[in-house]
Amino acid sequence: MILHAIVSEATTAGWAARNGASVVQLRLKEVPTAERVRVGREVIASVGDLAMIVMNDDVAAAETLGVTVHLGQDDGGVERAARAGIRFGRSAGTPDEARRAETEGALYVGAGAVWSTPSKRDAGPPIGLDGLRAICRAVSIPVVAIGGVDASNAADCVAAGARGVAVIRAVTELPRLRALLEIAVADGGDGRAR
Repeated sequence: MILHAIVSEATTAGWAARNGASVVQLRLKEVPTAERVRVGREVIASVGDLAMIVMNDDVAAAETLGVTVHLGQDDGGVERAARAGIRFGRSAGTPDEARRAETEGALYVGAGAVWSTPSKRDAGPPIGLDGLRAICRAVSIPVVAIGGVDASNAADCVAAGARGVAVIRAVTELPRLRALLEIAVADGGDGRAR
């Protein structure tokens, strides 16, 4: 079960790691790499070994910190990450993008936006559960659903084949989300594409 908590500072990162997040992704938009590295060091200290740490968009910061990086479709850096031995995740909104990410060597695919979300205004149109299901069936690497995911619909994402979910606004629901997803998996939604 993968539960990404997307955060912008260390206190929330540490809380998320202690309350069910298996991955903590640091997302700082429109700041220089040096600031991402500074905050990243605080996140590493706060999270410790409780969760995998991912830097959003910035390969240089991920390389400096020794963490995984998440790259969107429009983000460069896949080749640099591969050369540096940095594990990376990739965003995908279609099965073709997901297959390309897997071919590139992505550790996981962040699929979405599943539903519309104010957290990422530049996301394409929502892919819905059918789009998520198609992406899950297209690849063998883990698929993490993102975009409008919260406690009311996270289990639906797992039932569609996602191995987990990523949350930004719903980060305060992590303990409840973890419990709901564990029930969904126990009930047969094992996070594997059908």
